[in-house]
Amino acid sequence: MFAVTILGNNSALPMHDRHPTAQVVTYKDQCFLIDCGEGTQLQMNTFKIRKSRISHIFISHLHGDHYFGLFGLINSMGLNGRKEPLYIFGPAALKPLLHHIFEASETILPFPIHIHPILAEGLIWEGPAITISAFTVFHRIECWGFLFKEREKPRKINVEKVRAYDIPNAYLQQLKNGADYERKDGTLIPNEELTFPGTEPRSYAYCADTRFEPEKLCPILKDCSLLYHESTYLKSEHEKAIAHNHSTAEEAAIIAAQANAKRLIIGHFSSRYIDLNPFLEEAKAFFPKTDLAIEGTTYIVG
Repeated sequence: MFAVTILGNNSALPMHDRHPTAQVVTYKDQCFLIDCGEGTQLQMNTFKIRKSRISHIFISHLHGDHYFGLFGLINSMGLNGRKEPLYIFGPAALKPLLHHIFEASETILPFPIHIHPILAEGLIWEGPAITISAFTVFHRIECWGFLFKEREKPRKINVEKVRAYDIPNAYLQQLKNGADYERKDGTLIPNEELTFPGTEPRSYAYCADTRFEPEKLCPILKDCSLLYHESTYLKSEHEKAIAHNHSTAEEAAIIAAQANAKRLIIGHFSSRYIDLNPFLEEAKAFFPKTDLAIEGTTYIVG
């Protein structure tokens, strides 16, 4: 399964039974936490997400609503007897900050913790089937977005053609990897004749707090299967969005449309709004395949 579960969808203040930003990306048997606002571990308890399954944590920036829950979560993992390593990625200032807090509280963790500062855009983690890249978004302070992307899938064998050319089974894996086939008489059979395209790789893009920057973001987000983009304000508060380096629901939808995303989730709602339906209406006018980021809801990527 490749999916995203929303734990928190509000901006700076926990209000209206909404919580600061946090989400869990599940890919097969791995769980990745993106941001960790206040109350994240309580939300994990509410929605039956085991802390022990979190292997990697990605912090977009050091505004409190995106990381104030991190210290408590790590401490709870230790109290629960975790032994597996934990990998944390975030702005460079996060590492000394965590070390200072653990030192001041004389915290000794029973598991290894590896903190990786994000220093530049590009690949920050890779596994056998998925890669994770960081990209710059445009907020008041250093802020990162994250792109989860499946690796290219092998091509599929055209059984009828393979039999017609009497290609040995031992060569099938090379065909799946894109190789052409050379017959004994020197005739070259192009791969496209012997295979079908593999399943299109899926991707999930997380755009943390950012102002509206389509020219810079859309090439990075191009064709993503599922896009999360902050939408702190409605367009009636456009000037406030500019002043605070945030986006409106309409702007998030424009980004999704210009990037040719398959689906859009909008979140990080300002506490000034009780009813979220106007956000959905505003975004759908520009990008119909939009959903609100509802806490406890899991969205399938693809």
